[in-house]
Amino acid sequence: MSTAPTAGPTSGHDIPVPQADAPPQTPRRRLNLRRIEPALVLSWLVIVIALLFAIAPSLFTAYSGTVGVAGQQLKPPSALHMLGTDQLGRDVFARIVYGAVYSLSGAFVAVAVGLVAGTALGLVAGAIGGWIDDVIMRIVDVLLAIPGLLLSLSIIVLLGFGAVDAAIAVGVTTVARFARLVRSEVVRVRRTDYVEAAFGSGGTFATVLWRHILPNSLTAVVAMAALQFGSAILAISTLGFLGYGAPPPIPEWGLLIAEGRNYISTAWWLTTFPGLAVVLVVLSANRISQSVRRAA
Repeated sequence: MSTAPTAGPTSGHDIPVPQADAPPQTPRRRLNLRRIEPALVLSWLVIVIALLFAIAPSLFTAYSGTVGVAGQQLKPPSALHMLGTDQLGRDVFARIVYGAVYSLSGAFVAVAVGLVAGTALGLVAGAIGGWIDDVIMRIVDVLLAIPGLLLSLSIIVLLGFGAVDAAIAVGVTTVARFARLVRSEVVRVRRTDYVEAAFGSGGTFATVLWRHILPNSLTAVVAMAALQFGSAILAISTLGFLGYGAPPPIPEWGLLIAEGRNYISTAWWLTTFPGLAVVLVVLSANRISQSVRRAA
């Protein structure tokens, strides 16, 4: 008579009983904090704050950007005036806030002028080629040979003084850079297989140029536009400092620095804080353009 085996004590060498396969779990997506660059986040924060200054300045200060307060001339930074006051009793922080719209809008106009005109010239030169390419590129070489500040001053003499004229003058100095970059990108894209296939399938020159060549040539141009935005702010501030930009009492950043240079020994804040505003916005725009270029 056989007896059923009894279950004995288990040991560490027992063979594990196979279990049913567990359903596959979807891996959780975790935010990789190491990939977040603090410098890039700070750059975007500076640009956003500057844009908010330009859009809604009254949300950040209760003082006027052009009207001073009696008895408050050349006051140092304090709780009442965060960044001090100027020689007419005007709050420096308020003037920086209200001046953002002039500096930023001028930079946008300058970049738009350079982007549109330069893209058109580079597109025509790279797509058509031949003697048209030679003529356009020789004009571009001449423009690149002239120092940017000298060219801007020459254009301002022709157009006249003012914030818009200064922005257009700065934009003209960037046309050659955009044209050369767009021309090189168009020549590269023009030789790709899909463009040749588009021509082989019966596409017209204008259609292929608009649908295939131009969109695939603008990646590097966008990064350059971001870089030129910071350079345009610096150039417009330089023209304002020299007296060729917005006239007083417009609180343009370059003009603020120029007005405070006569008091630099007694009221350092008149030039320091507007200069810091220009430096922070320019460096932030350059940092963002570098990230856009790497992503491209």
